[in-house]
Amino acid sequence: MADVAADTARNSETVLKPKQLIGVRHYQFVLMSTTLFISFGIRTSLSVAIISMTEETPPDPSIPTYPEWDNTDTILSSFFWGYILTQVGAGQLSEYFGPKWFLVMTMVIASAFHIAVPGMAAALGSTGVMICRIIQGLNQGFLFPCIHNMISKWSPLYERSMISNLVYGSPNLGIAVCMPVMGAICASKAGWPVAFYVYGGLGLVWAMVFAIFAEDSPSLHKSISKEEKYYIESSNSVTHHATKKVPTPWTSILTSLPVWAIVVAGCANCWGGHTLLTEIPSYMSNIMNFDLNDNSQLSALPYLAQYFLGIVTGPLVDRMIEKKTFNITSSRKICNSLASFLPGAALIYLAFLEDFNPTLVTVLFVVAVGASALIQSGYLINMLDLAPNHAGTLLGMINSINNVFSILGPLSVGLLGSDKKDPILWRTVFLLAAGIYIGCGLFYVLFTSAEVQSWNEPIDRKNKVQKEISNGVQTEDRRNTKSSNC
Repeated sequence: MADVAADTARNSETVLKPKQLIGVRHYQFVLMSTTLFISFGIRTSLSVAIISMTEETPPDPSIPTYPEWDNTDTILSSFFWGYILTQVGAGQLSEYFGPKWFLVMTMVIASAFHIAVPGMAAALGSTGVMICRIIQGLNQGFLFPCIHNMISKWSPLYERSMISNLVYGSPNLGIAVCMPVMGAICASKAGWPVAFYVYGGLGLVWAMVFAIFAEDSPSLHKSISKEEKYYIESSNSVTHHATKKVPTPWTSILTSLPVWAIVVAGCANCWGGHTLLTEIPSYMSNIMNFDLNDNSQLSALPYLAQYFLGIVTGPLVDRMIEKKTFNITSSRKICNSLASFLPGAALIYLAFLEDFNPTLVTVLFVVAVGASALIQSGYLINMLDLAPNHAGTLLGMINSINNVFSILGPLSVGLLGSDKKDPILWRTVFLLAAGIYIGCGLFYVLFTSAEVQSWNEPIDRKNKVQKEISNGVQTEDRRNTKSSNC
């Protein structure tokens, strides 16, 4: 009956928005967005700070540096060693116990170990930094499955695409803000350790704010109006599954070609995206010879473009689907193709660049990174198309596989060569990433689908629906027979 009610609400036009423009749900979305904003600042900050941590002449002689570290690519990738391990379990746990307190603990642990980075570097060298990053990765594996769970419960059906783009766009804004802020602090006489203390302290404060004001669902919020609560829950079928989790059809998921198309598309995005995230500052420093402050500002520009592109394209794609300009499957393929082929083309151009004009290089990085915003209307939302009942589990499973490539991408730079002042090294790095973007993009176009899969519903539910249809047909036959006898 819950599914029937959800379908009725989905097709009904009588569900009215609450009269107030800003409701409790909007504050919840701000809480989620800010959580991702700060979390990605914590995650990204080492990509900028590592330049200051390994330089020979710091801004102030009292600032410790470690120019002997020759494993910076390994340090940068170590976050993902833990990140890939917890996501599937995080999705399942958040469905059973609610996401709020998992998110609070994620913020507390990640922030505490961010503050610990300078001390661990002094005590244990690069190994100490990697320990901090691995622990941060383990607990941040809860981040997206829990946020995804909260969005599903707080988003009215007719606002879901817009809200998802706003919330999931906040990591890009977090990266764009983090890079110049970290660059300015690291280049100052305060030094790189202060930058870790600032972001770590901000995360601890935000964890307390989130613990006080966030709630798992509208039904648990004490001050939400009945009107707004009804508006959210009457059109949100996920809420009806809160007390009874649909069994996970693992065999069907693992043998589904559309699921693997999403996996492959995600692998390309993670390889290319995290290679650029961790290595743009290094490229700007070693090839473009930018100082740290200019470096961090220009490195942030592509992520600012990515954020605003996502904000614009999400509602536009929804509008085109509503107007039947494209069907859902075609729109997913088009968006994901642009998110794959445009970065691939930009990286190929960058690989064979001989005139290292700062404006041209920046534009190419903006295209390579910014175009990836279209994955939010491509493979990311495709999980909801295939199996709405299992979207959280799919997100955890696919993200776990994808983030193996988040490790391999940055590591590949170190494996391909050690001299980061060598343009040939960067040519190889960019061509490899471009090939992965284009090859995986083609695989997605060939094998993806936006049709709801047969395994979305549990077997007993499908049998019940078929029985109801059969009984309905038999009843209609009896009525027709009775009418003919009269």
